[in-house]
Amino acid sequence: MRSQLTDYGLGFNKIPTDCDNKSDIALCCNNVQHSQSKRIDIKFHFIKEQVENRVVELYFVNTEYQLADIFTKALCRERIEFLISKLGMRSFTPETLKQLADEAKELWWYLFKYPV
Repeated sequence: MRSQLTDYGLGFNKIPTDCDNKSDIALCCNNVQHSQSKRIDIKFHFIKEQVENRVVELYFVNTEYQLADIFTKALCRERIEFLISKLGMRSFTPETLKQLADEAKELWWYLFKYPV
């Protein structure tokens, strides 16, 4: 994972990962194996291994600021708009999308007619 990101020019030591569950972070960062943690899903063992190898760094984020929820949960309109703004995305109306498509088409024709 680290080598792929380095290939794309993203040179950093640890991959920051947000998590809204303090128990998951504690299990991943603690080297002790508890009897209650034996039947935990395989993905947590993978993440724990990545934390131990210093590839991933886990950060706690309150549920209200968990940006991944927009992709994984059914949310109300206000919540979606809030998360879209935090992601730096914009919500376009169909008219705006048509205008952008027309501008892209004009640019394509211009570049086709007058190659650089």
